[in-house]
Order: sequence, then C-alpha cells, then structure tokens
Amino acid sequence: MIPRYVVDFDLDKLPRVETDVIVIGAGIAGLYTALKSSETKRVLMITKKSVFDSNTRYAQGGIAAVISDEDSPDFLAQDTLIAGAGLCDAAAVDVLVHEGPQGVHELIRYGTNFDEEDGQFALTKEGAHSQRRILHANGDATGYEIVRALAEKMKSDTTIELWDDHFVLDLLTEDGECRGALVQKPDGSRVAVFGQATILCTGGTGQLYRYTTNPEVATGDGVAMAYRAGADIRDMEFNQFHPTSLCYPGAPRFLISEAVRGEGAYLRNIRGDRFMENYHPQLELAPRDVVARAIVSEMEATKSTYVYIDITHETPELIQHRFPTIYEYCLKYGLDMTTDWIPVAPAAHYMMGGVKTDLHGETSIKRLFACGEASSTGVHGANRLASNSLSEAIVFGQRIVDVINKLPPNKLTADNGPAPERHAALTGALIERRLKLQKGMVRYTGLRRDRAGLLKGLEDLKKQLPLFQLCLSKREELEFANLLTCALLVTEAALNREESRGGHYREDYPQRDDLNWRVHTILNREKGITTERVDGDV
Repeated sequence: MIPRYVVDFDLDKLPRVETDVIVIGAGIAGLYTALKSSETKRVLMITKKSVFDSNTRYAQGGIAAVISDEDSPDFLAQDTLIAGAGLCDAAAVDVLVHEGPQGVHELIRYGTNFDEEDGQFALTKEGAHSQRRILHANGDATGYEIVRALAEKMKSDTTIELWDDHFVLDLLTEDGECRGALVQKPDGSRVAVFGQATILCTGGTGQLYRYTTNPEVATGDGVAMAYRAGADIRDMEFNQFHPTSLCYPGAPRFLISEAVRGEGAYLRNIRGDRFMENYHPQLELAPRDVVARAIVSEMEATKSTYVYIDITHETPELIQHRFPTIYEYCLKYGLDMTTDWIPVAPAAHYMMGGVKTDLHGETSIKRLFACGEASSTGVHGANRLASNSLSEAIVFGQRIVDVINKLPPNKLTADNGPAPERHAALTGALIERRLKLQKGMVRYTGLRRDRAGLLKGLEDLKKQLPLFQLCLSKREELEFANLLTCALLVTEAALNREESRGGHYREDYPQRDDLNWRVHTILNREKGITTERVDGDV
C-alpha cells in the first residue's frame, strides 16, 4: 500500500510558517486564485520551479466562453456534454457556461490582451464546438499571454509571497481537515506551512507518458499528495491524447493546436490520402479521442510513425497571422506550414480526472481545494472539450475564493508524521526507472487498452512499490514517487472500467455501456475503488 507520507518527519522539530491561503502550483489556476484570494487574505504561493513553468504557458488554442450574440450558454453546454460522453456533471457544466464570460472579463481587467478584429473579439472555432467562441491572444500564444498578464499583476501585489523552487512533499491534516503542507526548500531543509485553506493547482500527469505536450513539471504531484492524505480521486482512467503533436527528428513533441484544424486543415496519411471520413462525420473536427485513435489506426495501416496535417490550401497570410508561434517553431526545424505538410502523432495532453471537488472546488477533505487540471469538477466528463480548461480554472477559482472568504478560523495544528525510519537511499539510475514507467504506460495504458495489457502494466508498477520504503530527498525522486502513485491510479481505474468511453478505450470492450458504466470511478487510499452514478446515486 502507498504510505500516508512520502517522507518521515517530526513536526515539533520543524520550523513553521503561518498564512491565510496556501496556493500550491502556478499556471492559470494558481495565479488566478492567488490574485483573487489576495484581495482579502495573505497568500503564500509555492511552485516547484517558477510561475512560468506550467501547462497554461503552452496553451495555444484559447479560452472558450459565450461572448458572441450568435452563441448561447445552452449551445456551449450541449457541446461540452456531447464531448464528455455521458460523464459530465450537468450542474458543473451549467456553472461553467454561465460564469465563464465574467471570468474572461476578469482576465482582461488583470491585463490580458485578447486578439480583436474591427473592435470585436476575434473568435475562432475548434473541434467539437458548434460555434465560433474561442478567444485567443497573439494568434496561438493564448496561454503565454494569460500567464504574462497574471504574473505581472502578481509582482505588484504585496499580499502574495512567492516561493519558487520549493517542493511540496505532503499535505498536513488533522480530524479530516487540511491544515497546510510539508514543504522542502531548495537547500533540502523542510518547513511546515499552516493556513486557513490550501488550494492544489498542480496541473496534470503528462509525464506519465513517453510522449507528451506537457512540460517536465507535470508529474501529478497534487493528485498523489491528495490521495495519500485520503481525498477522493475521480476518473483517472480518462487521459486525453492530443491528436496532433509535432513528430519530427530532433524536435520535442510540440503541440500543433486544435485551432489549425478549426481553420480548415486536413489530416493525410503518408500516402497523402485524407482519411477522417472513414472514422467520423465531423471529419478533422471530430472529438479528440476519435481523431487520436484514427491517426494511430492510419499509422499502423501504413506502417508509419506519423501522419500529416496540411493547411497549405490556406493563404500564407492567414497561416502566419493566425498561428505565428506554431509557424515560427516549425520553421526552426525546416518545416514551412504554408508549403509543407507537417508530420504529427498523438501525445499525452490532458488529465480529465483528478481530485474530486464539489461545485465550489472543495475536495472530500475540508479546507483542501483543487483547481485547474488537478481537479475533477465534473465539467470534462470522459473527454474534455477543446479550450474549456482555461475557463474552468477561472470559473472555479473564483468559486473557491468565495468559499474561503467565509471560512471560520482553522486550527493551526496537524497530525504528526511517522518517526524517522527510512535509512536506505534510492539506488540505480532514476532516469531508467522513469523511462520504463513511461514506456509501460504508453504500451499498456495508452490510447488503446485491454485486460491482459493492463494486468501486465499493473504488475510492473507494483514491483516499484518498495520505493516508498526508501529515504527520498531529491526532487527527481519525489516526482517519481508521485508519478508511480498516479500511474497505479490510472491503471487500476482503466482495468476496472470494462467499456470504452471518451478518453478510455478498451479493445476487449469496444462499446460504450451506459447501463452498467455511466458511473464515475472513485479511488480512495483507505476504501480502494468504488463507483458512483453520474446523477449522484451510488
């Protein structure tokens, strides 16, 4: 069993810091909740690298919100529910579609500059959206612009203290409530941080897989520490693999945005044939899971490691204006979007599941909140609709702050950790362990799964469990412990769900089964795996 704490410690011997709100992680969720909280509270933001190291920074497509008079909350809700394949929480979706526009205006108030045309927001369309409703910035650098604006605002905010290069080891709890967190400083020393509320904004689990669009920091730390603390973790089997990441020798798996297909790009196999008509009536704009599996099928049929995305039929002016970041990036590797077909393949992109929350972002542990990709609010269901992630973070970030502002004082004490017992250090090359885990996840718990493979994957992962008996201290070791925890959760949840739905595809159960499996998977350290009907009935 995974232990309660990843390290041993004695609270009485540790220095302590007290604040009002602890924000763990950056990105849009961390920055936004920190800024909002700072209007009434003292905030400590802790990042293991810096505020610019997050998935938000790499978000290209934009942020979905009902801005246009031709659009409506009902249209966006319908698109979200369809993409979510029967597992969305209707109440959470309702919150998102109605409160999203206000969140966008708050981002603008904080200094975000969204692209405009003729004095109006320049709205685009993405896969599985029925309307043009995606706001973007600098063409395809939306995430970077949002992080820039929020980080600039934070610099001038004296009520936010920022700890860069600090690693949160575990959450501190007592009597079923979160009291704060155990933190490791850059020099390896540790400190106990106590607060009235703790918000997990730690992002996703992209580094579980060999190929991912996520940065190196996406190691599932928040999910892992919440699981160890006893929180409910929900729907971890649903991983979204982005269909089109750059697949070229010497280049990282750079994201080729959904918006490229939204602007009319074609997918072609290595023979040059368009193929999406063989898989879905929406062609290139089908839901991401459908497109990703179609690409893998074409790669297998043509014995290739990639397919092409082709937007050469559009004008060079449109391509360079709409996708300047992608255009320049491809050009660095000798690929010109205006004349060349770009080689792409699926890569791990987004975690639909996460730490289960209510409609105000609170987890099953009181005073512990989760926001952004680390959370499972119920908005995304089995398959996230493109560009709903940024809007989810600001909508539920605001709701979290509303609740925190009403909280009574918290006790600033916590249960102690185990007495120091672990003596042996980790031996062997950690990079090899991590690579083996990633390759195993691709092979057994990737885009296509079956019982035999999942059992083999689970067996391999469990062989690594003795890791938790060792004395872990380096950031890379602690990240690997969190990755191992999340890998086990994803694999166990995938093995349990005997159907195919959204981002979870079982070759031995290829059909969606609403009668038996229109349920959420709940993983809890003490209770194991249970299921919960989507309408709330167990």
